[in-house]
Amino acid sequence: MTEARLISNFPPLRVVLSIRREASSHYDLGLMYARGQGAPRNEAEAAQWFRSSADQGYARAQYMLARMYSAGQGVPQDVTEAFAWYRKAADQGYARAQYALARVYSVGEGVSRDHTEAVTWYRKAAQQGYAHAQNDLGVMYESGQGVAQDHAEAVAWYRKAADQEHAPAQNNLGFMYERGRGVPQDHVEAVEWYRRAAAQGNLGAQLNLGVMYERGQGVAKDYAEALKWFRKTADRGFALGQNNLGYLYERGCGVPQDHAEAAKWYRKAADQGYAHAQNNLGVLYESGQGVAQDCAEARKWFLKAADQGFAVAQYNLGVMCETGQGAPKDYAEARRWFRAAADQDNASAQFGLGVLYDNGYGVEQNYAEALKWYRKAADQGDAAAQLNLGIMYYYSRGVPQDYVEGHKWLNLAASRFLPSEGEKRARAIKNREILAKKMTQWRIEEAQKLAREWKPRPSAGDCETRSDSQGMNWATNLSAATRSSGAFATTLWRP
Repeated sequence: MTEARLISNFPPLRVVLSIRREASSHYDLGLMYARGQGAPRNEAEAAQWFRSSADQGYARAQYMLARMYSAGQGVPQDVTEAFAWYRKAADQGYARAQYALARVYSVGEGVSRDHTEAVTWYRKAAQQGYAHAQNDLGVMYESGQGVAQDHAEAVAWYRKAADQEHAPAQNNLGFMYERGRGVPQDHVEAVEWYRRAAAQGNLGAQLNLGVMYERGQGVAKDYAEALKWFRKTADRGFALGQNNLGYLYERGCGVPQDHAEAAKWYRKAADQGYAHAQNNLGVLYESGQGVAQDCAEARKWFLKAADQGFAVAQYNLGVMCETGQGAPKDYAEARRWFRAAADQDNASAQFGLGVLYDNGYGVEQNYAEALKWYRKAADQGDAAAQLNLGIMYYYSRGVPQDYVEGHKWLNLAASRFLPSEGEKRARAIKNREILAKKMTQWRIEEAQKLAREWKPRPSAGDCETRSDSQGMNWATNLSAATRSSGAFATTLWRP
Protein backbone atom coordinates (compact mmCIF):
# COMPACT_ATOMS: atom_id res chain seq x y z
CA MET A 1 0.00 0.00 0.00
CA THR A 2 1.28 3.37 -0.94
CA GLU A 3 1.25 5.86 1.90
CA ALA A 4 -0.37 9.20 1.31
CA ARG A 5 2.18 11.98 1.20
CA LEU A 6 1.73 15.10 3.24
CA ILE A 7 1.92 18.32 1.22
CA SER A 8 3.83 20.87 3.20
CA ASN A 9 3.14 23.96 1.04
CA PHE A 10 -0.23 25.08 -0.39
CA PRO A 11 -0.40 27.08 -3.60
CA PRO A 12 -0.62 30.88 -3.24
CA LEU A 13 -3.97 32.16 -2.00
CA ARG A 14 -4.87 33.61 -5.39
CA VAL A 15 -4.37 30.29 -7.17
CA VAL A 16 -6.43 28.35 -4.63
CA LEU A 17 -9.35 30.76 -4.80
CA SER A 18 -9.24 31.19 -8.54
CA ILE A 19 -9.74 27.46 -8.82
CA ARG A 20 -13.13 28.00 -7.15
CA ARG A 21 -15.21 29.86 -9.69
CA GLU A 22 -18.05 30.76 -7.37
CA ALA A 23 -18.92 34.43 -7.76
CA SER A 24 -19.31 34.95 -4.02
CA SER A 25 -15.71 33.83 -3.40
CA HIS A 26 -14.39 36.31 -5.92
CA TYR A 27 -16.50 39.01 -4.28
CA ASP A 28 -15.06 38.12 -0.86
CA LEU A 29 -11.54 38.29 -2.23
CA GLY A 30 -12.32 41.69 -3.73
CA LEU A 31 -13.41 42.88 -0.30
CA MET A 32 -10.20 41.61 1.26
CA TYR A 33 -8.08 43.61 -1.18
CA ALA A 34 -10.36 46.66 -0.97
CA ARG A 35 -10.19 46.73 2.85
CA GLY A 36 -6.68 45.42 3.31
CA GLN A 37 -7.96 42.58 5.46
CA GLY A 38 -5.99 39.33 5.10
CA ALA A 39 -4.12 40.78 2.15
CA PRO A 40 -2.32 44.04 1.37
CA ARG A 41 -4.74 46.75 0.33
CA ASN A 42 -4.82 46.95 -3.45
CA GLU A 43 -7.73 48.74 -5.12
CA ALA A 44 -6.78 47.67 -8.63
CA GLU A 45 -6.67 44.04 -7.53
CA ALA A 46 -9.99 44.49 -5.72
CA ALA A 47 -11.57 45.87 -8.88
CA GLN A 48 -10.42 42.84 -10.88
CA TRP A 49 -12.02 40.42 -8.44
CA PHE A 50 -15.22 42.45 -8.23
CA ARG A 51 -15.40 42.43 -12.01
CA SER A 52 -14.88 38.67 -12.15
CA SER A 53 -17.76 38.22 -9.72
CA ALA A 54 -19.89 40.91 -11.35
CA ASP A 55 -19.52 39.31 -14.77
CA GLN A 56 -21.08 36.20 -13.25
CA GLY A 57 -24.11 38.27 -12.22
CA TYR A 58 -23.36 38.64 -8.52
CA ALA A 59 -25.31 41.75 -7.46
CA ARG A 60 -23.10 42.76 -4.53
CA ALA A 61 -20.02 42.69 -6.72
CA GLN A 62 -21.80 44.71 -9.39
CA TYR A 63 -22.62 47.29 -6.76
CA MET A 64 -19.05 47.43 -5.46
CA LEU A 65 -17.64 47.71 -8.98
CA ALA A 66 -20.04 50.58 -9.66
CA ARG A 67 -18.78 52.37 -6.54
CA MET A 68 -15.18 51.97 -7.69
CA TYR A 69 -16.01 53.44 -11.10
CA SER A 70 -17.90 56.27 -9.45
CA ALA A 71 -14.96 57.18 -7.21
CA GLY A 72 -12.16 56.25 -9.61
CA GLN A 73 -10.70 53.71 -7.20
CA GLY A 74 -8.70 50.92 -8.82
CA VAL A 75 -10.17 51.88 -12.20
CA PRO A 76 -10.38 55.13 -14.17
CA GLN A 77 -13.32 57.19 -12.98
CA ASP A 78 -16.28 56.63 -15.27
CA VAL A 79 -19.73 57.67 -14.06
CA THR A 80 -21.40 56.15 -17.11
CA GLU A 81 -19.86 52.78 -16.35
CA ALA A 82 -20.81 53.21 -12.70
CA PHE A 83 -24.42 53.83 -13.68
CA ALA A 84 -24.47 50.69 -15.84
CA TRP A 85 -23.27 48.47 -12.99
CA TYR A 86 -25.59 50.08 -10.43
CA ARG A 87 -28.45 49.35 -12.80
CA LYS A 88 -27.47 45.69 -13.21
CA ALA A 89 -27.41 45.21 -9.43
CA ALA A 90 -30.58 47.24 -8.88
CA ASP A 91 -32.48 45.20 -11.45
CA GLN A 92 -31.71 42.14 -9.33
CA GLY A 93 -33.40 43.77 -6.36
CA TYR A 94 -30.27 44.66 -4.38
CA ALA A 95 -31.47 47.47 -2.09
CA ARG A 96 -28.15 49.29 -1.76
CA ALA A 97 -27.79 49.45 -5.51
CA GLN A 98 -31.37 50.65 -5.87
CA TYR A 99 -30.64 53.42 -3.39
CA ALA A 100 -27.40 54.33 -5.16
CA LEU A 101 -29.20 54.40 -8.49
CA ALA A 102 -31.82 56.73 -7.03
CA ARG A 103 -29.07 59.07 -5.82
CA VAL A 104 -27.51 59.02 -9.29
CA TYR A 105 -30.84 60.07 -10.81
CA SER A 106 -31.26 62.74 -8.11
CA VAL A 107 -27.97 64.46 -8.93
CA GLY A 108 -27.73 63.54 -12.62
CA GLU A 109 -24.41 61.70 -12.45
CA GLY A 110 -23.80 59.70 -15.60
CA VAL A 111 -27.46 60.15 -16.56
CA SER A 112 -29.90 63.04 -16.99
CA ARG A 113 -31.33 64.23 -13.69
CA ASP A 114 -34.75 62.70 -13.19
CA HIS A 115 -36.48 63.08 -9.81
CA THR A 116 -39.39 60.90 -10.84
CA GLU A 117 -37.06 58.02 -11.66
CA ALA A 118 -35.18 58.69 -8.42
CA VAL A 119 -38.41 58.29 -6.45
CA THR A 120 -39.07 54.98 -8.21
CA TRP A 121 -35.76 53.54 -7.06
CA TYR A 122 -35.90 55.10 -3.59
CA ARG A 123 -39.27 53.41 -3.16
CA LYS A 124 -37.98 49.99 -4.29
CA ALA A 125 -35.17 50.14 -1.72
CA ALA A 126 -37.37 51.69 0.97
CA GLN A 127 -39.94 48.92 0.63
CA GLN A 128 -37.18 46.46 1.47
CA GLY A 129 -36.61 48.33 4.72
CA TYR A 130 -33.42 50.12 3.67
CA ALA A 131 -33.30 53.07 6.08
CA HIS A 132 -31.26 55.44 3.89
CA ALA A 133 -33.82 55.07 1.12
CA GLN A 134 -36.74 55.49 3.51
CA ASN A 135 -35.25 58.76 4.73
CA ASP A 136 -34.55 60.11 1.25
CA LEU A 137 -37.97 59.06 -0.01
CA GLY A 138 -39.33 61.12 2.87
CA VAL A 139 -37.26 64.07 1.66
CA MET A 140 -38.77 63.73 -1.82
CA TYR A 141 -42.29 63.74 -0.40
CA GLU A 142 -41.50 66.71 1.84
CA SER A 143 -40.01 68.76 -1.00
CA GLY A 144 -42.40 67.56 -3.72
CA GLN A 145 -39.58 66.42 -5.99
CA GLY A 146 -40.56 63.64 -8.37
CA VAL A 147 -43.80 63.12 -6.47
CA ALA A 148 -46.72 65.25 -5.26
CA GLN A 149 -45.77 67.03 -2.04
CA ASP A 150 -47.22 65.15 0.92
CA HIS A 151 -45.93 65.97 4.40
CA ALA A 152 -47.87 63.16 6.05
CA GLU A 153 -46.26 60.64 3.69
CA ALA A 154 -42.87 62.22 4.36
CA VAL A 155 -43.42 61.76 8.09
CA ALA A 156 -44.39 58.12 7.57
CA TRP A 157 -41.13 57.34 5.74
CA TYR A 158 -39.01 59.37 8.15
CA ARG A 159 -40.53 57.41 11.01
CA LYS A 160 -39.76 54.04 9.40
CA ALA A 161 -36.11 55.01 9.10
CA ALA A 162 -35.99 56.75 12.48
CA ASP A 163 -37.28 53.61 14.18
CA GLN A 164 -34.19 51.88 12.79
CA GLU A 165 -32.05 54.50 14.59
CA HIS A 166 -31.20 56.26 11.32
CA ALA A 167 -29.93 59.59 12.67
CA PRO A 168 -30.69 61.85 9.65
CA ALA A 169 -34.26 60.54 9.62
CA GLN A 170 -34.60 61.17 13.34
CA ASN A 171 -33.42 64.72 12.76
CA ASN A 172 -35.88 65.15 9.91
CA LEU A 173 -38.74 63.71 11.94
CA GLY A 174 -37.88 66.14 14.72
CA PHE A 175 -38.01 68.98 12.21
CA MET A 176 -41.48 67.93 11.06
CA TYR A 177 -42.73 67.92 14.65
CA GLU A 178 -41.09 71.27 15.30
CA ARG A 179 -42.80 72.85 12.28
CA GLY A 180 -46.06 70.92 12.47
CA ARG A 181 -45.73 69.45 9.00
CA GLY A 182 -47.64 66.24 8.45
CA VAL A 183 -48.14 65.96 12.21
CA PRO A 184 -49.53 68.29 14.89
CA GLN A 185 -46.82 70.71 16.01
CA ASP A 186 -45.14 69.29 19.11
CA HIS A 187 -41.89 70.83 20.31
CA VAL A 188 -41.44 68.26 23.06
CA GLU A 189 -41.60 65.45 20.51
CA ALA A 190 -39.25 67.39 18.25
CA VAL A 191 -36.71 67.67 21.04
CA GLU A 192 -36.95 63.93 21.71
CA TRP A 193 -36.09 63.05 18.10
CA TYR A 194 -33.37 65.69 17.88
CA ARG A 195 -31.85 64.30 21.07
CA ARG A 196 -31.84 60.72 19.76
CA ALA A 197 -30.09 61.81 16.58
CA ALA A 198 -27.73 64.15 18.42
CA ALA A 199 -26.63 61.29 20.69
CA GLN A 200 -25.42 59.54 17.54
CA GLY A 201 -23.33 62.57 16.60
CA ASN A 202 -25.62 63.91 13.87
CA LEU A 203 -24.48 67.49 13.28
CA GLY A 204 -27.84 68.78 12.15
CA ALA A 205 -29.61 67.36 15.18
CA GLN A 206 -27.01 68.70 17.58
CA LEU A 207 -27.43 72.14 16.06
CA ASN A 208 -31.23 71.86 16.13
CA LEU A 209 -31.20 70.74 19.74
CA GLY A 210 -29.05 73.74 20.61
CA VAL A 211 -31.54 76.05 18.93
CA MET A 212 -34.43 74.50 20.86
CA TYR A 213 -32.58 75.22 24.10
CA GLU A 214 -31.76 78.74 22.90
CA ARG A 215 -35.44 79.35 22.11
CA GLY A 216 -36.90 77.43 25.03
CA GLN A 217 -39.06 75.34 22.72
CA GLY A 218 -39.94 71.86 24.01
CA VAL A 219 -37.46 72.37 26.85
CA ALA A 220 -36.78 75.06 29.41
CA LYS A 221 -34.70 77.86 27.90
CA ASP A 222 -31.08 77.13 28.76
CA TYR A 223 -28.35 79.13 27.05
CA ALA A 224 -25.60 77.06 28.66
CA GLU A 225 -27.10 73.89 27.19
CA ALA A 226 -27.50 75.59 23.81
CA LEU A 227 -23.85 76.64 24.00
CA LYS A 228 -22.83 73.03 24.73
CA TRP A 229 -24.55 71.69 21.63
CA PHE A 230 -23.39 74.51 19.38
CA ARG A 231 -19.83 73.93 20.55
CA LYS A 232 -20.02 70.23 19.71
CA THR A 233 -20.78 71.10 16.09
CA ALA A 234 -18.39 74.04 15.99
CA ASP A 235 -15.47 71.93 17.21
CA ARG A 236 -16.15 69.57 14.29
CA GLY A 237 -15.83 72.45 11.86
CA PHE A 238 -19.56 72.87 11.17
CA ALA A 239 -20.03 76.43 9.93
CA LEU A 240 -23.61 76.82 11.19
CA GLY A 241 -22.56 75.75 14.67
CA GLN A 242 -19.58 78.10 14.59
CA ASN A 243 -21.86 80.97 13.63
CA ASN A 244 -24.34 80.19 16.40
CA LEU A 245 -21.57 79.83 18.96
CA GLY A 246 -20.27 83.22 17.91
CA TYR A 247 -23.76 84.63 18.29
CA LEU A 248 -24.00 83.46 21.91
CA TYR A 249 -20.60 84.94 22.72
CA GLU A 250 -21.60 88.21 21.08
CA ARG A 251 -24.82 88.42 23.09
CA GLY A 252 -23.39 86.98 26.31
CA CYS A 253 -25.94 84.16 26.41
CA GLY A 254 -24.84 81.17 28.51
CA VAL A 255 -21.32 82.57 28.64
CA PRO A 256 -19.73 85.91 29.57
CA GLN A 257 -20.05 88.36 26.68
CA ASP A 258 -16.88 88.24 24.61
CA HIS A 259 -16.85 90.01 21.25
CA ALA A 260 -13.32 88.83 20.46
CA GLU A 261 -14.42 85.21 20.92
CA ALA A 262 -17.50 85.94 18.83
CA ALA A 263 -15.31 87.32 16.06
CA LYS A 264 -13.11 84.21 16.20
CA TRP A 265 -16.03 81.85 15.64
CA TYR A 266 -17.69 84.06 13.05
CA ARG A 267 -14.40 84.12 11.13
CA LYS A 268 -14.09 80.34 11.17
CA ALA A 269 -17.53 80.03 9.63
CA ALA A 270 -17.03 83.00 7.31
CA ASP A 271 -13.82 81.49 5.94
CA GLN A 272 -15.91 78.47 4.90
CA GLY A 273 -18.08 80.79 2.83
CA TYR A 274 -21.05 80.80 5.21
CA ALA A 275 -22.99 83.97 4.36
CA HIS A 276 -24.60 84.51 7.78
CA ALA A 277 -21.24 84.45 9.52
CA GLN A 278 -19.72 86.73 6.87
CA ASN A 279 -22.48 89.23 7.58
CA ASN A 280 -22.02 88.91 11.33
CA LEU A 281 -18.27 89.42 11.08
CA GLY A 282 -18.97 92.51 9.00
CA VAL A 283 -21.21 93.82 11.79
CA LEU A 284 -18.37 93.51 14.30
CA TYR A 285 -15.95 95.33 12.00
CA GLU A 286 -18.51 98.10 11.44
CA SER A 287 -19.03 98.56 15.17
CA GLY A 288 -15.45 97.86 16.26
CA GLN A 289 -16.50 95.16 18.73
CA GLY A 290 -13.98 92.38 19.24
CA VAL A 291 -11.89 93.74 16.37
CA ALA A 292 -10.47 97.10 15.43
CA GLN A 293 -13.15 99.18 13.74
CA ASP A 294 -12.66 98.98 9.99
CA CYS A 295 -15.56 99.97 7.74
CA ALA A 296 -13.71 98.90 4.60
CA GLU A 297 -13.28 95.43 6.10
CA ALA A 298 -16.93 95.44 7.11
CA ARG A 299 -17.95 96.22 3.52
CA LYS A 300 -15.74 93.39 2.28
CA TRP A 301 -17.54 90.81 4.43
CA PHE A 302 -20.97 92.24 3.70
CA LEU A 303 -20.20 92.01 -0.01
CA LYS A 304 -19.15 88.36 0.27
CA ALA A 305 -22.46 87.51 1.94
CA ALA A 306 -24.51 89.81 -0.31
CA ASP A 307 -23.09 88.18 -3.43
CA GLN A 308 -24.52 84.90 -2.14
CA GLY A 309 -27.96 86.49 -2.03
CA PHE A 310 -28.20 86.91 1.75
CA ALA A 311 -30.78 89.66 2.22
CA VAL A 312 -29.57 90.99 5.60
CA ALA A 313 -26.06 91.49 4.21
CA GLN A 314 -27.48 93.13 1.09
CA TYR A 315 -29.37 95.54 3.33
CA ASN A 316 -26.29 96.22 5.48
CA LEU A 317 -24.19 96.85 2.39
CA GLY A 318 -26.86 99.23 1.15
CA VAL A 319 -26.59 101.13 4.45
CA MET A 320 -22.81 101.42 4.02
CA CYS A 321 -23.30 102.80 0.52
CA GLU A 322 -26.04 105.18 1.68
CA THR A 323 -24.01 106.57 4.58
CA GLY A 324 -20.59 106.51 2.90
CA GLN A 325 -18.95 104.15 5.40
CA GLY A 326 -15.78 102.48 4.13
CA ALA A 327 -16.14 104.14 0.72
CA PRO A 328 -17.62 107.33 -0.76
CA LYS A 329 -21.40 107.70 -0.49
CA ASP A 330 -23.15 106.07 -3.46
CA TYR A 331 -26.95 106.24 -3.53
CA ALA A 332 -27.19 104.27 -6.76
CA GLU A 333 -25.35 101.35 -5.17
CA ALA A 334 -27.45 101.74 -2.03
CA ARG A 335 -30.59 101.49 -4.15
CA ARG A 336 -29.25 98.39 -5.95
CA TRP A 337 -28.56 96.51 -2.72
CA PHE A 338 -31.72 97.68 -0.98
CA ARG A 339 -33.72 96.50 -3.97
CA ALA A 340 -32.02 93.09 -3.97
CA ALA A 341 -32.93 92.60 -0.31
CA ALA A 342 -36.38 94.17 -0.65
CA ASP A 343 -37.25 91.72 -3.40
CA GLN A 344 -36.58 88.99 -0.84
CA ASP A 345 -39.15 90.66 1.45
CA ASN A 346 -36.62 92.17 3.84
CA ALA A 347 -38.62 94.85 5.64
CA SER A 348 -35.67 97.07 6.54
CA ALA A 349 -34.52 97.16 2.93
CA GLN A 350 -38.05 97.96 1.81
CA PHE A 351 -38.06 100.84 4.26
CA GLY A 352 -34.63 101.98 3.05
CA LEU A 353 -35.79 101.91 -0.54
CA GLY A 354 -38.83 103.97 0.44
CA VAL A 355 -36.54 106.56 2.02
CA LEU A 356 -34.52 106.92 -1.20
CA TYR A 357 -37.65 107.46 -3.32
CA ASP A 358 -39.22 109.72 -0.69
CA ASN A 359 -36.20 112.04 -0.68
CA GLY A 360 -35.00 111.58 -4.24
CA TYR A 361 -31.62 110.15 -3.19
CA GLY A 362 -30.00 108.55 -6.25
CA VAL A 363 -33.39 108.32 -7.96
CA GLU A 364 -36.03 110.73 -9.18
CA GLN A 365 -38.28 111.67 -6.25
CA ASN A 366 -41.39 109.53 -6.46
CA TYR A 367 -43.88 109.56 -3.60
CA ALA A 368 -46.00 106.77 -5.07
CA GLU A 369 -42.97 104.49 -5.25
CA ALA A 370 -41.92 105.50 -1.74
CA LEU A 371 -45.42 104.73 -0.48
CA LYS A 372 -45.34 101.30 -2.11
CA TRP A 373 -42.14 100.28 -0.34
CA TYR A 374 -43.14 101.85 3.00
CA ARG A 375 -46.37 99.84 2.88
CA LYS A 376 -44.54 96.57 2.19
CA ALA A 377 -42.33 97.14 5.23
CA ALA A 378 -45.17 98.50 7.39
CA ASP A 379 -47.31 95.46 6.65
CA GLN A 380 -44.55 93.35 8.22
CA GLY A 381 -44.53 95.49 11.35
CA ASP A 382 -41.56 97.78 10.65
CA ALA A 383 -42.22 100.70 13.00
CA ALA A 384 -40.16 103.26 11.06
CA ALA A 385 -42.05 102.41 7.88
CA GLN A 386 -45.36 102.69 9.75
CA LEU A 387 -44.34 106.15 10.98
CA ASN A 388 -43.47 107.33 7.48
CA LEU A 389 -46.55 105.75 5.99
CA GLY A 390 -48.74 107.60 8.49
CA ILE A 391 -47.10 110.87 7.49
CA MET A 392 -47.64 110.08 3.80
CA TYR A 393 -51.38 109.68 4.44
CA TYR A 394 -51.45 112.89 6.46
CA TYR A 395 -49.74 114.99 3.81
CA SER A 396 -51.30 113.19 0.82
CA ARG A 397 -47.97 112.13 -0.65
CA GLY A 398 -48.44 109.48 -3.30
CA VAL A 399 -51.90 108.69 -1.93
CA PRO A 400 -55.17 110.56 -1.33
CA GLN A 401 -55.25 112.21 2.09
CA ASP A 402 -56.76 109.87 4.68
CA TYR A 403 -56.63 110.87 8.35
CA VAL A 404 -58.01 107.54 9.54
CA GLU A 405 -55.30 105.54 7.78
CA GLY A 406 -52.69 108.06 8.90
CA HIS A 407 -53.77 107.83 12.53
CA LYS A 408 -53.84 104.02 12.35
CA TRP A 409 -50.26 103.77 11.09
CA LEU A 410 -48.94 106.38 13.53
CA ASN A 411 -50.67 104.57 16.38
CA LEU A 412 -49.09 101.28 15.32
CA ALA A 413 -45.65 102.89 15.00
CA ALA A 414 -45.90 104.37 18.51
CA SER A 415 -46.71 100.94 19.92
CA ARG A 416 -43.97 99.06 18.07
CA PHE A 417 -40.83 101.14 18.53
CA LEU A 418 -38.42 99.57 21.01
CA PRO A 419 -37.66 101.19 24.38
CA SER A 420 -34.24 102.17 22.98
CA GLU A 421 -35.99 104.08 20.19
CA GLY A 422 -37.68 106.59 22.45
CA GLU A 423 -37.03 109.54 20.17
CA LYS A 424 -38.72 107.85 17.22
CA ARG A 425 -41.63 106.76 19.38
CA ALA A 426 -42.07 110.33 20.62
CA ARG A 427 -42.12 111.53 17.02
CA ALA A 428 -44.88 109.05 16.14
CA ILE A 429 -46.94 110.13 19.18
CA LYS A 430 -46.49 113.82 18.38
CA ASN A 431 -47.60 113.34 14.75
CA ARG A 432 -50.56 111.25 15.90
CA GLU A 433 -51.64 114.01 18.29
CA ILE A 434 -51.37 116.66 15.57
CA LEU A 435 -53.46 114.50 13.25
CA ALA A 436 -56.04 113.74 15.96
CA LYS A 437 -56.80 117.45 16.32
CA LYS A 438 -58.12 117.42 12.75
CA MET A 439 -60.39 114.41 13.32
CA THR A 440 -63.77 113.86 14.93
CA GLN A 441 -63.98 111.50 17.89
CA TRP A 442 -65.72 108.76 15.95
CA ARG A 443 -63.02 108.88 13.21
CA ILE A 444 -60.36 108.57 15.90
CA GLU A 445 -62.17 105.57 17.35
CA GLU A 446 -62.41 104.06 13.87
CA ALA A 447 -58.64 104.46 13.41
CA GLN A 448 -57.97 102.95 16.81
CA LYS A 449 -60.19 99.99 15.97
CA LEU A 450 -58.29 99.43 12.72
CA ALA A 451 -55.00 99.54 14.64
CA ARG A 452 -56.25 96.97 17.17
CA GLU A 453 -57.39 94.64 14.42
CA TRP A 454 -54.18 94.94 12.39
CA LYS A 455 -51.97 91.87 12.16
CA PRO A 456 -48.45 91.84 10.70
CA ARG A 457 -47.97 89.97 7.47
CA PRO A 458 -45.45 87.14 7.86
CA SER A 459 -42.30 87.81 5.89
CA ALA A 460 -41.50 85.42 3.06
CA GLY A 461 -37.91 85.56 4.28
CA ASP A 462 -38.61 84.67 7.91
CA CYS A 463 -38.36 80.95 7.43
CA GLU A 464 -36.72 79.07 4.62
CA THR A 465 -36.48 75.29 4.38
CA ARG A 466 -34.22 73.13 2.30
CA SER A 467 -33.12 69.51 2.15
CA ASP A 468 -29.56 68.67 1.32
CA SER A 469 -28.33 65.59 -0.53
CA GLN A 470 -28.30 63.62 2.69
CA GLY A 471 -31.90 64.51 3.42
CA MET A 472 -31.15 66.72 6.44
CA ASN A 473 -33.47 69.69 6.83
CA TRP A 474 -32.53 73.19 7.82
CA ALA A 475 -34.62 76.28 8.38
CA THR A 476 -33.43 79.82 8.67
CA ASN A 477 -34.85 82.20 11.20
CA LEU A 478 -33.44 85.63 11.95
CA SER A 479 -33.26 86.06 15.69
CA ALA A 480 -32.76 89.81 15.49
CA ALA A 481 -34.70 91.66 12.83
CA THR A 482 -33.26 94.81 11.32
CA ARG A 483 -35.50 97.77 12.00
CA SER A 484 -34.56 100.86 10.06
CA SER A 485 -32.04 102.29 7.65
CA GLY A 486 -28.70 102.48 9.41
CA ALA A 487 -29.32 99.55 11.79
CA PHE A 488 -27.21 96.42 11.67
CA ALA A 489 -28.26 92.97 12.82
CA THR A 490 -26.53 89.71 13.52
CA THR A 491 -28.33 86.51 12.76
CA LEU A 492 -28.82 83.12 14.34
CA TRP A 493 -29.47 80.47 11.71
CA ARG A 494 -32.18 78.03 12.54
CA PRO A 495 -31.41 74.53 11.25
